[in-house]
Amino acid sequence: MKIDRLIGILSVLLQKEKVTAPELAKKFEVSRRTISRDIEDLCKAGIPLVTVPGQNGGISIMEGYKVDSTLLTSDDMQAILAGLRSLDSVSGSNRVAQLMEKLSAGASTLMPGAQNILIDLASWYKESLAPKIEIIRQAMDQHNVLSFRYYGPKGESRRVVEPYYLIFRWSSWYVWGYCRSREDYRLFKLNRMEDLVTGEPFAARTVPLPDLSDERIFPGGIPVKALFEQDCKWRLVEEFGTGCFEEQADGRLLFRGDYTDPENLLTWLLTFREKVILLEPEELREKLLASLEKTIKRYREE
Repeated sequence: MKIDRLIGILSVLLQKEKVTAPELAKKFEVSRRTISRDIEDLCKAGIPLVTVPGQNGGISIMEGYKVDSTLLTSDDMQAILAGLRSLDSVSGSNRVAQLMEKLSAGASTLMPGAQNILIDLASWYKESLAPKIEIIRQAMDQHNVLSFRYYGPKGESRRVVEPYYLIFRWSSWYVWGYCRSREDYRLFKLNRMEDLVTGEPFAARTVPLPDLSDERIFPGGIPVKALFEQDCKWRLVEEFGTGCFEEQADGRLLFRGDYTDPENLLTWLLTFREKVILLEPEELREKLLASLEKTIKRYREE
C-alpha cells in the first residue's frame, strides 16, 4: 500500500542524513520511478525534502526542518507502531507489520522490536468492512465519487458522495464527504453502506473537518431517570461510568443520564428486559408501556 511506503520513507529519512533513490527502491521493492513519485507526493504534502543529483547526492529533509531522531523515544515509537499495526486488523493483511519489520532491520533504536500495545480496529463485520475500506481509499486517492445504497432511520436511499476522510470513532468506521443529493457534508456509517461503486472524477473542494465532538453528534436534551437491578451495574459502568447511578438502600441503582434520541433510549432500555423501570420522562414512560403491551398482545395472538 502506498501510504505504508510513504511512512516508511519518512522513517528512513529520520534515521539517515541522506539516502539515494536506488537504496529506497531496493528497501521497499519498487522501481526508482515509483520512489520519485513518492518523493514528489511527500513534497506536495508539505514535507520539505531536497534531492541532490550526482555521485554524492541523495534525498534528505531540508536543513532547518530536520526532526531530531532523539525526539522519537522508544515509548513514542511503540505507540506510533501500535497505531500503524492496527491498520492490519482492518485490512485483514499484515502489510504494515511486514513494512515495519523491514525498517527495524539493523537494530535501530527508533524501531524497537518488542510490542506491548495491541490495537484491533476490526469489527463483527470484518469480512465486509475490509473491501469497503479499500474501495473508499482508492476513491479518495483518485478523487472519484462514490455511489452506494444507504440504510438510515428514515429508510433506504441511493447516495452519490465525494469522499474525503475515513474515520474510526465510537467503535465504528465512517466516511466523511460531500453528499450531492443533500448538497452538504455528511457522515456515513460503513456498516450501513452497501453496493459501493466508484464513479467519475470530481474536483476536490476546500473541505471542513468534521466536528466529531460528543456534544455535536449526541447533544442530549432528554434527561432520563431509571431504576436498575443490582446485576445491571457492570453494563452501566461500561457504558456510562461509575458516576451515572446512586446505589439505593434496597440495592437497586438509580440511574441519571442525558439522551439525544427517544427511540434509541427506548431500545436501550428494552435490552435490560424486566430489570429496569423508567421513571422519567413521563411521556416516554407511557410510550414504553404502550409498546410493551403491544408486544405482549402480539405474542399471545401468535
